[in-house]
Amino acid sequence: MRKLVFLFVLFATFGVVARAADVTFKASAPEAVVMGETFRLSYTVNAEGKDIRVPEIPDFEVLIGPSTSTNMSTQIINGKMTTETSLTFTYILQPKKEGTFNIAPATIKVKGANYTSNALVIKVLPPDKAEEASAQGGGKASASSAVSKNDLFITANISKKNVYEQEGFLITYKLYANPRKANVVGINQVKLPEFEGFLTQDVELPQNRQLTLENYNGTNYGTIVIKQAVLFPQRSGKITIPSGSLDVAMRVQVQSQRPRSVFDFFEDAGYVDVNRTVSISPVSIDVKPLPSGKPTSFSGAVGNYSMTSSISSNNVKTDDAVTIKVTISGNGNIKLIKNPEVAFPNDFDVYDPKVEVDIKTTTAGSSGTKTIEYMAIPRYAGDFEIPAVAFSYFDTKTGSYKTITSEPYKLHVEQGKGGGTSPVVSNFSNKESVKYLGKDIRYLKVNDIHFVPNNELFFGSFMYYMCYLIPAILFVVFFFIYRKQVKENSNLALVRTKKANKMAVRRLKNAGKLMKENKKEEFYDEVLRALWGYLSDKLSIPQANLTKDNVETELAKYGVDDALIKEFMDILNTCEFARYAPAQASDAMDKLYELTVDAIGKMENTIKK
Repeated sequence: MRKLVFLFVLFATFGVVARAADVTFKASAPEAVVMGETFRLSYTVNAEGKDIRVPEIPDFEVLIGPSTSTNMSTQIINGKMTTETSLTFTYILQPKKEGTFNIAPATIKVKGANYTSNALVIKVLPPDKAEEASAQGGGKASASSAVSKNDLFITANISKKNVYEQEGFLITYKLYANPRKANVVGINQVKLPEFEGFLTQDVELPQNRQLTLENYNGTNYGTIVIKQAVLFPQRSGKITIPSGSLDVAMRVQVQSQRPRSVFDFFEDAGYVDVNRTVSISPVSIDVKPLPSGKPTSFSGAVGNYSMTSSISSNNVKTDDAVTIKVTISGNGNIKLIKNPEVAFPNDFDVYDPKVEVDIKTTTAGSSGTKTIEYMAIPRYAGDFEIPAVAFSYFDTKTGSYKTITSEPYKLHVEQGKGGGTSPVVSNFSNKESVKYLGKDIRYLKVNDIHFVPNNELFFGSFMYYMCYLIPAILFVVFFFIYRKQVKENSNLALVRTKKANKMAVRRLKNAGKLMKENKKEEFYDEVLRALWGYLSDKLSIPQANLTKDNVETELAKYGVDDALIKEFMDILNTCEFARYAPAQASDAMDKLYELTVDAIGKMENTIKK
């Protein structure tokens, strides 16, 4: 019996706690109101509450309140009935002056526990100048007058007009509608301009957006943000963002052509739905070039950054992987930052770094982190030092270059079981995919052979000796061919060079599939991977150490003409820009695909190993 009572009390207490945890107390009011007009301030709690305490509101006059209303809803789901009750306290307020005012949180008591609402910020706007003039003239503004360009328009606002190259700024497209002339019911066919010359990162807007009140040039408009984006200029000079347009569906009041009667109350004859095309004016940005004196470790980072680094272990064995993790955090063009250079010793096998980018774009700009993991495998035992990692960026606040340097790492490598000479095979993607091949060569053991002569005529004949001579010759030939193949396979650089074209063709086939599926960004990423992978394999340089500058230098050493080098550089630049540019036509991807295949074919004929 005691157990039953205990369980009952336990479940009852748990139910009370669970219901108490679900109690919400929320305050709501318009974000902006007009001076002289009234508005509602409501406090809603989803339980039976009492002793509500509202803070003092000295900037507003309380005309009515609090008035209380109760709402109950009942649902039956799978035979189970649930009842929800909400209690709302409403105040009618009127502002005393213009400005922006805060309303502190209120408190309420529910079943002995106190709950606090959210605070509110209300902006009080001045009345329309047109309404004041109409009131002074003794007239009344006609709601049936035609909608002019001052009653419905869109603006393109930029946070900065003078920026540095790669410095981000915010652009906001906002629609303004005069509520006395037009009631916006929908927006169709938005044709925003293309941001040519900029890298674009959109600001995520709420799904359910509503018109908010805003005073603009003395008139109160209902406004809604159409688009917000952070733009990063890719070149210096004066860049103009062209015009655009959008179609707005609105409901306007028209003057009736016949005397109205009491029956017109049941008709909507005084309003009509119309579509209006609103144009967006172009805006210009002055982009300053980055100043001279760039540090050697500068790779285009603009903004404000910090950097941290760590090493997986300072003591490893041969053929064990060592990883250096570099994390760059800050505000700016993180997506465009190139990986800092980590100089591993020459006796290390270096693999492509693993990169993770986490970016958040808001009205304050683009911020986030970029994490790069560099992996290498030591081949020989000894003590090594990995130099400090340097990262430079241009600080737009101070207008100067700054360099961040990590600490150098000392690495002690002990002899592993494999002797440090085992060949390494990798698909150059991540450290989990690195495999070690054991000894797969078994040398032939040749013993002395004794023949017992017999009396057959075949013994001692020409064919008898040829049966031994031909296999011996074939054995020698295949032996030397096999030794040559083993030697070449042990040279990973040579193997990669020979398979460079095959790997590039495989990646380009994947790019062709993405092109047919019209996946633009994935297509350009795959073409970039094919080009950088081909150059890395062909030139025997890890991708982590490849840059556009040293690629041009290395290709020139192999006797590649300037026209072919320029063709490769143009394809790389086109891919890097097109990934973040607005939607491209399909024929542009077709043309780039053909140029890439042709350029790799020419390079194969030029560099032969």
